[in-house]
Amino acid sequence: MSNNNRKLIPVMMLGTVISLAVASGAIASLPDADHIVSQKGKHFGPGDVALHVGEHSTVVNDDDDFVHQAYVEAETFAFDSGDSEPGAKAVITFPTEGDFTVLCGVHPKMKLAVHVR
Repeated sequence: MSNNNRKLIPVMMLGTVISLAVASGAIASLPDADHIVSQKGKHFGPGDVALHVGEHSTVVNDDDDFVHQAYVEAETFAFDSGDSEPGAKAVITFPTEGDFTVLCGVHPKMKLAVHVR
């Protein structure tokens, strides 16, 4: 190996280390995972979601002809999407630990269990 090539190896290694550090910093700053929940056929799908504090769930009305609603009434926070037309999305952020139930005000038998740790 020539002397010039030997000098390039440390420079290339330093460049690789810097690139990895920048990439890992970018990954660490990505927003929290989004947990998609569908409202279709008078059911939430999935019917059970596990989150971490501060994460959110996006509830999507996937029905073609039903209006839905997503609401939470808890001691620590409340949320109400209001009427959600087909295709509408509601983002619910869970600020505290606990077990919560998301309900549909239009279809009272629809329930989504959310476990936040």
